[in-house]
Amino acid sequence: MKDKQLEALIKKNMAKAEKPKSKARPTYDSTLDATRRPERPDQQEHEEFFDEMKRREF
Repeated sequence: MKDKQLEALIKKNMAKAEKPKSKARPTYDSTLDATRRPERPDQQEHEEFFDEMKRREF
């Protein structure tokens, strides 16, 4: 891989990492909030990690 290609790839990945993470959408039906499990603070990290692992091939 050439240096310029590598630099472009690094910039692309850095821009992707800097994107703000989207928050959960608000629900407009209060019964949905009442029946939903409380989300753990580290749950989103787990989901992102497993989504990334699904994309990779071994």
